[in-house]
Amino acid sequence: MSNQETNTRKTIITILRTEGPMSAGDLAERIGITEMAIRRHIATLERDNLIFPTTIRQPMGRPAKVYQLTEEADNLFPKNYHSLMLDILEDIVHIDGQDKIQAIFDQREDRLSAQLNELFDGKSLEEKVQALAEMQNSKGYLAKWERKEDGSFEIVEYNCPIAQVSKVYPQTCSCETNVFRRVLGTEVDRSQCLAEGGSCCVFKIQTDHEQEA
Repeated sequence: MSNQETNTRKTIITILRTEGPMSAGDLAERIGITEMAIRRHIATLERDNLIFPTTIRQPMGRPAKVYQLTEEADNLFPKNYHSLMLDILEDIVHIDGQDKIQAIFDQREDRLSAQLNELFDGKSLEEKVQALAEMQNSKGYLAKWERKEDGSFEIVEYNCPIAQVSKVYPQTCSCETNVFRRVLGTEVDRSQCLAEGGSCCVFKIQTDHEQEA
């Protein structure tokens, strides 16, 4: 990919962020390239899950198709949430000690488990695994799930939105694994972890058959 193509796509993303949803024709006019060229860039951005089309009604004429940014595209813009979170946790340790951090994550584990248990009530293990992966994916974890040949399930997360926090406070990773165990009602082993230098986070979810064996 040429630098010019890359810069054009960055420009499209910036325009959509600062000016809101826009049609292909408006984007082409705004940037100063042909509509055919803009549609080529749009196709690539859609493929990369950075923009998506939506239809809006107009006072007159046919509904118009416009493009807007996905949540994933929002991650391309600088953020400093992790620094704020680390500062807050550091202040908590200074005021109340390290044990308070564990108490906070224990409370978070209880709260999330209760919420998800209510949401997943009546679902099979496979349905719970699928719903859990979809929920993690919606939070930016780039998660996917699959059933393995031995009957077990696996959830893989290719991104960790809180990796910087997890590297300092590993309780975040333990909390996530424990929540998985509690809502799935089975043993969950984390074999890889992004915060510990892995290429992704991998959770192996055992079935009742495996546990009996």
